[in-house]
Amino acid sequence: MDYQNIFDEAIASLKGEKRYRVFANLERIAGRHPHALWRKENQNLREIVIWCSNDYLGMGQHPKVIDAMTETVQRMGAGAGGTRNISGTNYPLVMLEEELADLHGKESALVFSSGFVSNEASISTIAKLLPDCLILSDQLNHASMIAGVRGAGTSKQVWRHNDLEHLEDLLKAAGNDRAKLIVFESVYSMDGDVAPIERIADLADKYNAMTYIDEVHAVGMYGSRGAGICERDDVMDRIDIIEGTLAKAFGVMGGYITASQTIIDAVRSYAPGFIFTTAIPPGLAAAATASIRHLKESGAERDGQQRQAQRTKDVLSAAGLPVMPSETHIIPVLVADPDLCKQATDLLLDKHGIYIQPINYPTVPRGTERLRITPGPVHNDALIDHLRDALVDVWQTLGLPFTDAPAEDEVDGAKGQAVYQFAGG
Repeated sequence: MDYQNIFDEAIASLKGEKRYRVFANLERIAGRHPHALWRKENQNLREIVIWCSNDYLGMGQHPKVIDAMTETVQRMGAGAGGTRNISGTNYPLVMLEEELADLHGKESALVFSSGFVSNEASISTIAKLLPDCLILSDQLNHASMIAGVRGAGTSKQVWRHNDLEHLEDLLKAAGNDRAKLIVFESVYSMDGDVAPIERIADLADKYNAMTYIDEVHAVGMYGSRGAGICERDDVMDRIDIIEGTLAKAFGVMGGYITASQTIIDAVRSYAPGFIFTTAIPPGLAAAATASIRHLKESGAERDGQQRQAQRTKDVLSAAGLPVMPSETHIIPVLVADPDLCKQATDLLLDKHGIYIQPINYPTVPRGTERLRITPGPVHNDALIDHLRDALVDVWQTLGLPFTDAPAEDEVDGAKGQAVYQFAGG
């Protein structure tokens, strides 16, 4: 058997479908988010602007976060030194879990090495512990949630995205006596829509089901203290398990769940993905705690993000660009072709100094390929205008369709900005 050829063919297949992913070699500039330096094939550095970062609020470069990390590393060293059970339970990590439990109004919290691991380990473990459990999973759930559902090895049914009638039909058919776990997200990251959380909780109460929600694209950004959509909608107490991440709005790294003390203890005691993984380092834990504490008290970052996200939607839509409907800070712009999607992002980077990663299948369905734009509070009005001009230029260059013909002044603006580069370009 020619093993190497098998892998060569697998990669060739991705390239043939225009789905092969190329990583941009970037250096973020501390204190200047969203600006970064781009190394193209080890050539000279060029300064660019990132428009697709998951560091939604720029907290990864906030002075409080950096200071907490550096001080803790100097005092405690770089690594955790082991799994949670074998010397890895460090004091900053214990404090982080207490902070997270308080954030979500739950009895306890458990931190994992990533959001993917927290979903995979928690969903699979909880479902395995429930006798004859039926998992009811939203159609558009993230890959990590799907991995958890599959890993449980229990019965599962997929309900149509945000379709409460379909969910109720499945719950009713299962009966009130059977163990049921409803798994869904608050903000769906590729479309920017929001789940009807309160109505899902109503169905869970009616049919005696547990609820598990993924708030990774909402924590830090919604609610009076940044606890997410559940806090914004005043339904945190109605959801059994709230999962989140430390790697997006909080700007650091790691994932977590919050729930009752009993559920957290069960996951802690039974989940291989937790038991056999090295704990996150104390520096990361301290940095995440500093970020959470700041965002509990400060609404300036959330207000700024919502303002700039809305302005970006308005400006791009007014230019005739095909902005897909979104209730949140996530702004998808439809391209609907994998090759053109990659060409568009290459042009944006090479010509305009704008980095946006193309989103292709399997992340989104074929024919819905898109640019996923995530404005933050430090994407100022000038950057938004430059983004519009660059996108109009790219759309015209590639012959991509506009929803309406852009106004003459917008076209002229795009031409005038076609060779725009930031200092260092």
